[in-house]
Amino acid sequence: MGSDPFRPAKRVAGQRQDVWTIINEAAAASPVQPIVNMGQGFFGYNPPKFVTDAAKEALDKVECNQYSPTKGRPRLKKAIADAYSPFFPHPLNPDTNVTITTGANEGMLSAFMAFLEPGDEVIVFEPFFDQYISNIEMPGGVLKYVPIHPPASGNTTTQSAGNWKIDMDELKAAINEKTGMIVLNSPHNPIGKVFSKDELQAIGKICVENQILILSDEVYDRLYYTPFTRIGNLSEELWNLTLTVGSGGKNFYATGWRVGWLIGPEHLVKYVSAAHTRICYSSVSPLQEATAIGFEKAEGEGFWEESQREMKGKMERLTQVFDELGLPYSDPEGGYFVLVNMAKVKLPSDYKFPPHVAERPRDFKLAWFLIMEIGVATIPPTEFFTPENAYIVEDYVRFAVCKNDDVLETAKERLRGLRKYIMS
Repeated sequence: MGSDPFRPAKRVAGQRQDVWTIINEAAAASPVQPIVNMGQGFFGYNPPKFVTDAAKEALDKVECNQYSPTKGRPRLKKAIADAYSPFFPHPLNPDTNVTITTGANEGMLSAFMAFLEPGDEVIVFEPFFDQYISNIEMPGGVLKYVPIHPPASGNTTTQSAGNWKIDMDELKAAINEKTGMIVLNSPHNPIGKVFSKDELQAIGKICVENQILILSDEVYDRLYYTPFTRIGNLSEELWNLTLTVGSGGKNFYATGWRVGWLIGPEHLVKYVSAAHTRICYSSVSPLQEATAIGFEKAEGEGFWEESQREMKGKMERLTQVFDELGLPYSDPEGGYFVLVNMAKVKLPSDYKFPPHVAERPRDFKLAWFLIMEIGVATIPPTEFFTPENAYIVEDYVRFAVCKNDDVLETAKERLRGLRKYIMS
């Protein structure tokens, strides 16, 4: 340990203040209260009653208050296998093709722990979910970034989020003999892009040719507003290379439950299960039971169609104000985030930003200004880019629409206060 027994490990030391802390502290200090929090992607309302009822009932069962099997409760594995078998090349075996994890995030960490040796490279598309980075670095993985490029006129006109594109030549250039995995996210956070079948086939072809494992983060898989394709369903070759990540928290409006899963071929899933066993052994028993019942009942309740319709309606409700203000945005194809381009918003030249915000790109200043002057919290998306590529989104901020309609209406009313700062 040396002379300083309190010295932290390099993997956690030296990290600058994260975006979540900056935004939450700013929100608490804002003179405009109460803040309308459109930043983090937690839901502003409860899960459906058939799911919360199941959770309450599970707490009265002795077996649901004890350890679950490390690979997950049999009822939940079966419910997931039944629900997802139609989306893959062949029926899923709940004992060999499904493993339950403590949220999707721990599932992804387990996948990286299972397959990465120090020095192995992982390709991540920018923008990325920030947890990918630490999860890859923990087992010694090396990150290689490939940007998703916005449409050239995205700062002047509203366009489909599908118009953000990967340059396949850039992807090919990032691959070498050390490349072990690629992380894919569709529907995408924060863009809202749903990768098309053609795009997935192009990515898949590269992965098959180079025998690269695919970690497909599909936690927003029930919230799509355009045809949705799963890369693991495109061919037997891609099924054999793909681990698909899912989330009960995203599916059932319960992000605090931390119930996730990975689906894939036995030769991949068994090693994820082994890593998960060493990370946290097993996951929360009563909430696994409730998630299982949620899957069993969702179809009959018409829940999947209702949740899509409801979230699409919330998207349309919020984006009305950006149409009104003439602020272009990426019209989401899936998920519950929307990126709004605020290049037209002129921040006062004499506005005083704290040093930890002043040193960051323009989107941090926009987010700070929105909190302090408008009373609306958003997330600056350069946090999801490397410094080299942060310029791509420095005029954007991210809004989460998974809030009650009255909250969305309050946000719209406050955002109209931006009008005096907008250049025509």
